[in-house]
Amino acid sequence: MALQFTATNPEHPALLLELPWHAPLEEWPEQHLVDLPRGISRHVVRYAAAGTEIVAVKELAERPAVREYELLRDLHRLGIPAVDPLAVVTGRTGPGGEPLEPVLITRHLGGSLPYRSMFETTMRPATVHRLMDALAVLLVRLHLVGFAWGDCSLSNTLFRRDAGAYAAYLVDAETGETHARLSTGQREYDIDLARVNISGEMLDLEAAGALHPSVDPIAFGTEICRRYHELWTELTRTSVYPAGKYHYIERRVRRLNDLGFDVAEMQIATSPEGDTVTFVPKVVDAGHHQRQLLRLTGLDTEENQARRLLADLESWMATQDDYAPGDPLGARPEVLGHRWVREVFRPTVRAVPPRCRGPLDPAELYHQLLEHRWSLCERTHQDIGLEAAVDDFVAAVLAKESDGRFAEEGGGDEETGGGA
Repeated sequence: MALQFTATNPEHPALLLELPWHAPLEEWPEQHLVDLPRGISRHVVRYAAAGTEIVAVKELAERPAVREYELLRDLHRLGIPAVDPLAVVTGRTGPGGEPLEPVLITRHLGGSLPYRSMFETTMRPATVHRLMDALAVLLVRLHLVGFAWGDCSLSNTLFRRDAGAYAAYLVDAETGETHARLSTGQREYDIDLARVNISGEMLDLEAAGALHPSVDPIAFGTEICRRYHELWTELTRTSVYPAGKYHYIERRVRRLNDLGFDVAEMQIATSPEGDTVTFVPKVVDAGHHQRQLLRLTGLDTEENQARRLLADLESWMATQDDYAPGDPLGARPEVLGHRWVREVFRPTVRAVPPRCRGPLDPAELYHQLLEHRWSLCERTHQDIGLEAAVDDFVAAVLAKESDGRFAEEGGGDEETGGGA
């Protein structure tokens, strides 16, 4: 049987052809291998050099290899933190023609470590808690897109530092399943497996003397369940607020941002009596907002600016009479987006005297105005309109600097920068 590569990128098989596919993975010569820490696996796994890439090679039967390859591709398309699948190699035979197991090849996640390598120096309890937080976030992300892991554990996860914290990446999807939506029972089963697996792994570390004496393995396995449920509730619960209290929605969005999630869009509905507003966030990974804002409004901004402006746009659209999501007769989001630019964004920016704007481009100026309004709302416990916020912003903030840094650097023009 001829050697066969299943890969979506034609460059990957070319990189991999030089590897010794006619030898069992356990017998690969050292010249092809890369000495990196490996986690515990039920299969034979090796790191190898393929051109400029470092790849992880795992031997397993053809059907689960192809299935895991497809599952990892699905997760990659959905933006879930997981290892990147490169190829499946089948049709392997040994020197005597004997069949060899197929292999799944994934790209090595640079800067990542399996949990056992991280515990070799007896990590402090606070660091261990950050690892648990990272794993809880990964589980929530998987469940939000309908992926049931089926074998969540520290062994099936890689950890990488992320801006002072840790990010967790799925490295083994062999037992996973994708669904349109997970039931509560499916999620709870996944969480219970995680609790049992993690407690067992922590007990193993304790027996090896690699666990801080203050960490209780059983309690720690239970802690990840609590953290998961806290995150899941915050991300999926429906909030009902009094009409007109739109800064409550902003407060909820900020909490989600603090938890490491970005809000792609919001479902906002007003009660028939007009006295309450129901709010449900939809969550995505970072990097979404610039494209979304450009599509809806034509404004080209930085990512954090786009996130803030989109939140304001969504709240404003909910107040428009012709905003009817799903109704073919309702105004399209692009129409409302450009109306928001004409009726809200530009007039608000222009309301700030040019001499007071300094070097701020329109998107940054509008962002700062929204931040100022937010602080006013929090201080007064009531909604503050943009017009009043602009007046207060000019009087209390920019006016104090107009004779200093802003005056020296000169005023800006609202028609430049930020696509305004």
